[in-house]
Amino acid sequence: MKYGITATTGHFGQTAFAELAKLVPSSDIVALVRNVDKAKQMLPAGTEIRPADYTQLDQLNDSFKGIDKLLFVSSQPGPGMPRSEQHHNVVEAAKQAGVQFIAYTSFPDADHAKSFLAEDHKKTEQWIKESGIKHSFMRNNWYLQNELSTIKLAVQTGNFPYSAEDGKAGWTREENYAKAGAKVLTLDNPKDVYEFGGKPVSYPELIEELTAASGQEISPVPLTDADYRDQLLKGGLDEQTAGFIIGVQDLIKDGELDVPSNDLNDVLDGKLEALSEGMAKLLK
Repeated sequence: MKYGITATTGHFGQTAFAELAKLVPSSDIVALVRNVDKAKQMLPAGTEIRPADYTQLDQLNDSFKGIDKLLFVSSQPGPGMPRSEQHHNVVEAAKQAGVQFIAYTSFPDADHAKSFLAEDHKKTEQWIKESGIKHSFMRNNWYLQNELSTIKLAVQTGNFPYSAEDGKAGWTREENYAKAGAKVLTLDNPKDVYEFGGKPVSYPELIEELTAASGQEISPVPLTDADYRDQLLKGGLDEQTAGFIIGVQDLIKDGELDVPSNDLNDVLDGKLEALSEGMAKLLK
């Protein structure tokens, strides 16, 4: 059995690679990366490394040959080829190469999600279904790391601003999603869909956990979107970045990330860390 992990030099991919190497022989794992030279510096000696730039369909076709199970880590939106086209290339190449199973990192409750962040994931799930390849959609909730800059500033100032009102998200560290992704690759009968995440909590509850983890009193500072945007701009962020942050606040406010599920804890054999424990690790 050959296992492939895309984007292996990224934080998610590195963690998934290390976890998978605990579960199967490392000789059975192929690191699929955009930058081979970078991968050689980062991954253990002897790792099989193949080029896999999502924008290069022919390259993907060659590099996916012989791979039975693929952990497909979604790309980040950005300039150049749209993310949806990149993802379509990956699915097409997997189909042509005869990949038997795809585990794909998707968006929470993608069937019903209305967020601007969900559209590419909806399309990718559909393409995977249409390919006929067996699959698991690992619909990862919010990474605790996404709040890291606000968390660090809150520890310094004692104040944690937000504008998501009482909206909830299933925050947990990125490492937990990556470990679960590796585990799903090895399961004999994985589910078609996993709603991965921690217990959904609101920002005031998140801030309570931060207070416990840091040993410092952190106060919630609820703001309107307009006031929070002004604060972000005064703090030096550009309009686009501030707009993105407010967009995320709105999707949390709208309940897009309030997706209760035990899937992540179950796949991790009941060992999903408590939010305060994850927060403490993040602060270190």
